[in-house]
Amino acid sequence: MARRRWLRTVVGVVLTALMLFPLYWMINVSFTKDNRMRKSPPDLLPVHGTLAGYRAVMHQQLPYLATSLVVALGTVIVTVVLAAPAGYSLAKLRPRGRGALTFLLLIVQMIPAIIMAFGFYAIYLRLGVLNTIPGLIVADSTIAIPFAVLIFTAFMSGIPGELLQAAEIDGAGTLRRFLSVVLPVSRNAVVTVSLFAFLWSWSDFVFASTLDISGHHQPITLGIYHYIGNNNQQWNAIMATAVVASIPAAVLLVLAQRYVAAGVTAGAVKD
Repeated sequence: MARRRWLRTVVGVVLTALMLFPLYWMINVSFTKDNRMRKSPPDLLPVHGTLAGYRAVMHQQLPYLATSLVVALGTVIVTVVLAAPAGYSLAKLRPRGRGALTFLLLIVQMIPAIIMAFGFYAIYLRLGVLNTIPGLIVADSTIAIPFAVLIFTAFMSGIPGELLQAAEIDGAGTLRRFLSVVLPVSRNAVVTVSLFAFLWSWSDFVFASTLDISGHHQPITLGIYHYIGNNNQQWNAIMATAVVASIPAAVLLVLAQRYVAAGVTAGAVKD
C-alpha cells in the first residue's frame, strides 16, 4: 500500500512538472538575452539574464494591456447583464421553446470563432465600427454569452421555489424577485461566468486580428504578435509580455477557484 502511494506521488509530481514546464520556460526565456537564444544546449537558468524584455513591456506594451483590460471588463459586464436574465427565464419562468433554445445555445458554441469573425467583419464594415473597443466587446461577448446562459440556467434551477414564492407573497414582481432574491443567491454562478468571460476576452486573438488589426486600440495579444516579424523575433520581449499578461488571469483564478468549482457543478445533481 505504501509503495503504491509512493508510486502515485512520483507519477503525479512528474506529470505536474511536465505540465508546468512551458510556464517555467516562458519565464526563463523572458530573462534570456537574444544572442543566447540559439545556444546549444540552451540555458536552463538565465545565469546571464537581462531585463530588456520587461523594459520593452513597460515602454511598449502598457497601452495594449490597458485595452485588453477595458475590453475584458466590458465583456464581463455585457455577458452578465444579458446572460443572467436569460438564465433566470429559462430556469424559473420556463417559456415555450425552452428546450429548443437550450439546444441552440449548445450549437452556437460549436461554431468556429474564425467563421464568426468574418461575419462580424462584414457587419462592422457597414456600420463603421471596425477598429473600435465596443466592437471587440460585442464580438467577445458572443463567445461568452451562450456558455454563461447555460451556467446560469443550471445554477438557478437549483434555487428553491419557496424563496421566490415568499418574495411574491411580499409583493415582489418578476424583476424585483430576480434582482433581490435570485442574483444574490447566484453569486457563485456570477463569479464563474465573469471569470470565464474575462479569460476568453483577455486571450482572444482571432477577433482582435480580424476586427482591429489596424486600429489604435489593440489588445495585448496583438501587442505580442507585433514582436514577431519575418526576419526578427524578439523572444525575450515576447515571453516577458506573456508573463506580465498572465498575471491578471493567474490572480483571478486563484481568488475565484472555489466559486468556480461551486458554479460549474451547480445543477449537476438533482434531489
